[in-house]
This record gives sequence, structure tokens and C-alpha cells, in this order.
Amino acid sequence: MIKFAEKPLEAVLELLGQRGVYTILRSLQNGSLRFGALQQVTALPPRTLSLRLKELEELGLISRTEHHEVPPRVDYTLTERGRGLEPALEALARWEEKIG
Repeated sequence: MIKFAEKPLEAVLELLGQRGVYTILRSLQNGSLRFGALQQVTALPPRTLSLRLKELEELGLISRTEHHEVPPRVDYTLTERGRGLEPALEALARWEEKIG
């Protein structure tokens, strides 16, 4: 994976090309979601979803919040950097509607 600090646009475009990433980012635009909810909307296997979430977190696009309760609960939210992608995600959604 390309390092965000070196080439941010290339890193984000590379990540967006991976299965499920666009859907994760679009889903988090409406607020925090738990792992199970993200798994439902992406239909990714748990291992793949975990990897995608970790990559997004490493790029600073999402944040992970662990709640110390039983059963354990983890929420994922867009960061300020991730929110900065919203206009691009919206443009992609409009484009998809036009061609779809």
C-alpha cells in the first residue's frame, strides 16, 4: 500500500479501488456504525472487512472507538480527514446514478 504522507491522492485512490471501501466510507457518512452493520452493508467476509477498516484507520480516514462493556462494542466513524472525502464520494454516487 502506498503511504498516505508520501502520495495522499494515490493512496486514497488505491484504497477506493478495493472491494467494499467505497461502501464503508459512504455508510459512515451517516454516522458511526458497528462492525456487524458494516459487514451487512458491504457483504465482505469478516477478515476482509477487518483489513479494510484497519487500512482506513491507518490512513486517518476513520477512527475506531472501543467501548469496554460486555459484550465488547466497537464503533467506526469518519475522521475530519475522512469527511474531507465526502464531496468526492457524493460526486461518485451521482455519476453512478447517471450511468446505472
